[in-house]
Amino acid sequence: MARSPSVPRPTAERLLALTSRFVKARVAVIGDLLADEFIYGRVERVSREAPVLILRYDTTIVVPGGAGNAANNAAALGGRVRVAGLAGRDEPGTRMLAALHDRVRTSAVLRPAAFGTPVKTRILAGGVHSAKQQVVRIDRITNGRIAGRLRAEFEAKALDATAGADAVLVSDYGFGLVTPAFVDRLRRRLWRSNRPRVPILVDSRYAIHSFHGVSACTPNESEAEEVLGIRIGDDLDVLESAGRAMLRKTKMEALLITRGGRGMALFEPGQPTRHIPIVGSDEVADVTGAGDTVIATVTLALASGASYFEAAHLANITGGLVVMKRGTATVSGDELRAAIRAHA
Repeated sequence: MARSPSVPRPTAERLLALTSRFVKARVAVIGDLLADEFIYGRVERVSREAPVLILRYDTTIVVPGGAGNAANNAAALGGRVRVAGLAGRDEPGTRMLAALHDRVRTSAVLRPAAFGTPVKTRILAGGVHSAKQQVVRIDRITNGRIAGRLRAEFEAKALDATAGADAVLVSDYGFGLVTPAFVDRLRRRLWRSNRPRVPILVDSRYAIHSFHGVSACTPNESEAEEVLGIRIGDDLDVLESAGRAMLRKTKMEALLITRGGRGMALFEPGQPTRHIPIVGSDEVADVTGAGDTVIATVTLALASGASYFEAAHLANITGGLVVMKRGTATVSGDELRAAIRAHA
C-alpha cells in the first residue's frame, strides 16, 4: 500500500515564502461564470395556506460563482487574474461582474445579447438574533447548447487570456461551455509556444474523467465516488485504490481529493499518498464554493513555484478558513499568512 501519513509537512517559513510570491503570479481562469444570489429574510410565522414558513424580506446579495468565485479567490490571495467566460447583459450578469475583485481583468468575458446569466438563488431564513440558514435553492440555467460563432469567439478569447499566464484554471460546471477537446487544444497551444510547464488545472463538476493529460484536478470525495461508482467512506484502502485509478484514467500529474472533515489526500504517480488533516473542521459554517477556493489556491501556489504537496497544504488552510464564512466567500492573503503562523 502506498499510503504515507507521516510525510513531514512543509515548514511555515516555506509556505510564507510562497505566499509572498502570489502578488507576481498571473493566473488565467476559464469557464462557467454564474451568479450566486442570496436572498435573506426573517421568519414571521407559518402560513395558513400550507405548512411553509413566511419570510419578511431583508436583502439580496449577488456574488460571483463558478469560475468567477475561483477568480475572486485567486485575486483575494494576491494573484493577478484574467477571466474568460460568458455573462449575460441582464441584471445578475451585471451585478456578478461588478462584484469581481479589482485584481480580476474581464476583457475576455463575452456578453452576448441573447445569453442569460446562470443564477443559483439561495433563500436563507432566521430570527432576529439567530444565524440565517438556507431553506431552499433555485437554479436558473436557461441557455442551450453553445455552438457556432459564439463558441469560436469564446475559445479565441480564452486562448488569448492564457498569454503570459503562469498557470491556467479551467472551471467546468456542466453548462457545455468548456469541453475536453478545447482543453486539449489549449494544452497543445502552450506546448507550441514553448510553455509546456505551465500548469493547467481542471475543476469539473460532472466530467473530470473526460479531461486527460492536464496537470491536476481537485475533486471532492463524492465526485470521485460518482466517477468510479464506489463508496469510500472511512476505508483508506478504498480511497487509495480510487485515487490511483483516477490518476491512471486521467493521466494527470497530481490528484487532490478533498474529503470534508477527513481532510485531503494527494496522489502523484510514483509517490506515496499524502494525507493532510483538515484545518478548522470544528467551526464549519458553510461549504458553498469551498471547492473553488481549494483549486484557486492550488493554481496560484503552482504559479508561484510550489510543489503539489506544498500547494495542497496551502489549499488545506484556505479551505478550512473559507468554510468558517457564510455564503460564497474568499480568503485574503493576510488571512492565509496569519493561519500559517497560527498552525506552524
